[in-house]
Amino acid sequence: MAQATVRNPLFARLYTRLSGGAEKKGAAAHRDENLAGLRGRVIEIGAGNGLNFRHYPAEVQKVVAVEPEPYLRARAREAAATASVPVTVVDGTADRLPGKEGEFDAAIASLVLCTVPDPPAALAEARRVLRPGGELRFYEHVRARDARRARWQDRLARRIWPTVGGGCHPNRDTEGAIAAAGFEVEVARRFEFRPGPCMGVVAPHVIGVARRR
Repeated sequence: MAQATVRNPLFARLYTRLSGGAEKKGAAAHRDENLAGLRGRVIEIGAGNGLNFRHYPAEVQKVVAVEPEPYLRARAREAAATASVPVTVVDGTADRLPGKEGEFDAAIASLVLCTVPDPPAALAEARRVLRPGGELRFYEHVRARDARRARWQDRLARRIWPTVGGGCHPNRDTEGAIAAAGFEVEVARRFEFRPGPCMGVVAPHVIGVARRR
C-alpha cells in the first residue's frame, strides 16, 4: 500500500542543523527519561533524524522507526547504523503504521503528535499495533495550562507556527487526546523547556507513560 508523500525540505534541514543544540541543552536527558526501562519490540512514530536511537536500553529487541519525510528518513538511517539496538527505518505515516495488531510491546511518540494531521487517527493506529497492556511513551510539547499563554498558542497555530515549524501545532492537548484514544495515562510530568530563542510558544512539555487498555 503506497504511503502519502510528506515533504518539508527546508524545515527538515533546519531541524537537523539545530536539534543537536537542543539535545545538549536538555533534550537528550528527556529522551533518556522517556525511554528508560523499555524492553521487547518497539515502534517509533515519526523518528525524525533518529535522535532517539542511541537512548534505547539494551533490553529492546528491535525498533521499527517510521518516518515519512525523505531527508529526515535518510538521516535516521545513518543514525540507525550506529544505534546500540537493532533499528529498521521505514517510510510510513502515523495514521497507517506498519505492523500487525498487537505486534509491539511499546510505541514511542517524541515531538511528533504536534505535527501529525490527524492525532486521533495516529493514536488509534498506535493502539492497534500495541499488544494489550502495551506502553505508549510520549515526549511532547503541549498546550499551556495558563489561559493567556494558551490563547497565544491558538493565535500562532492558525497559520504562522505550522508554516515555520513543519506543520507543528503548539496548542494541542496531547495528554487529553491520549486518554481519549483508549489509553490509561499512568505518568505525566509537565515542565518548561526552551532550548533556544523564540521558543516560548512550545515551551510547555510533557513526558509520560500511557498503557493500552
